[in-house]
Amino acid sequence: MRRVVFNQKGGVGKSTISCNLAAISAARGRRTLVVDLDPQTNSTQYLLGGKAVTAKPSLADFFDDMLFFKFNKRVVRDYIHPTPFENLDILPAHHDMETLHEKLTARYKIFKLRDALDQLMEYTEVFIDTPPAMSFYTRSALIAATNCLIPFDCDDFSRRAVYRLLEDINEIRDDHNPHLRVEGIVVNQFQPQAKLPQRLVQELIDEGLPMLGTRLSASVKVKESHEQSRPMIHLDPKHKLSLQFEALWDELQGRGSS
Repeated sequence: MRRVVFNQKGGVGKSTISCNLAAISAARGRRTLVVDLDPQTNSTQYLLGGKAVTAKPSLADFFDDMLFFKFNKRVVRDYIHPTPFENLDILPAHHDMETLHEKLTARYKIFKLRDALDQLMEYTEVFIDTPPAMSFYTRSALIAATNCLIPFDCDDFSRRAVYRLLEDINEIRDDHNPHLRVEGIVVNQFQPQAKLPQRLVQELIDEGLPMLGTRLSASVKVKESHEQSRPMIHLDPKHKLSLQFEALWDELQGRGSS
């Protein structure tokens, strides 16, 4: 299963959701890979901590090698790095990906990531983190994935972004990837006692959008998780948010089997 986590709005929890679901997948014995396509490198820093800056070769090298036909020297597995967590590996991002973006777009290399991931049959689960924009990297991810998770952080700007995002996903499906489906919208940073989040979520449900039932609470604990480079299940497995991530993982497994 390849899941891309995407929203064109920044700050909605793409990296947090990607890494925490991947950590749960790995903890449950599944060989799991995180692909960090965001030049901001948040998922890379989350899973590798201080070792993120020395994680070479990275996806910047992967795309650079692809542009200049250096693949005779490396295979895609050469760009993968282990994390400190059993069964969990990462294709790390690098800030240099930003400077490569224009060249990659001009040469229309959007199928190369899919082709590379097709070689990695040893991974049961792949989670792809994306930049907050419909960029070359995001299109590559949507073409490579089978499922798309959309984080929603319960404000009106995020609600408006969802509609445009669904249109973009439909376009990618029609033009490039007929197997892509929206697995669900993940409500993140949810405050159940506040009226606005409840109203916005209910409006999306009433409109028939594919809302996932699990809600992820707002918590300062996740900031500690980022700081220590330890997903919630490893930082505090009994915390409410850790249990919610596990519930979300279980919900996704139920949907996959239905």
